[in-house]
Amino acid sequence: MNNLGQRIARALKREREAAGLSVSELARRSGVSKATVSQLESSGGNPNVETLWALATALGLPFAALVDERSPAPTLVRSTTSSGIRSSQAMYTATLLAPGPPQTRRDLYLINAEPGSARRSEPHPRGTTEHLVLISGEARVGPTDAPFILAPGDYLSYPGDEPHIFEALSAGTSAVLISEMR
Repeated sequence: MNNLGQRIARALKREREAAGLSVSELARRSGVSKATVSQLESSGGNPNVETLWALATALGLPFAALVDERSPAPTLVRSTTSSGIRSSQAMYTATLLAPGPPQTRRDLYLINAEPGSARRSEPHPRGTTEHLVLISGEARVGPTDAPFILAPGDYLSYPGDEPHIFEALSAGTSAVLISEMR
């Protein structure tokens, strides 16, 4: 498996160029500094979830397009060795488990979070729906203005193209999240 930073660098440059955008224009559209975009394209830096979501949204792509490494072989992600992308807002890590196949816009993530600050998400591209199954702990999840409190086994579907929240209410909170774009 390639280094995550190298994968992000290749994907970000490929997708930015395919969109016909300069580094400056992508920075403007995403609200991410030009220096950060350049640094990420050079395999530098340690991006957080918010930065990658902002870049993906500005490019009109699912988050996975920037972190994916496709493989034709079976894929096993062990929870003890998986490395995710951390949030700068909360004790929250998102690990891409399975990106959607070509011509689909569906990605599967494992979320691990601890109590403290909430992970607040800006709207993703229009037509995004998120599906979440809480595995352990307790969490407040869903639209920012009307979240739900979930217990293990609960399922929630909500618009990902509106502001939304994930807040762990107990230690060891984890969930499976499917993000789909139409």
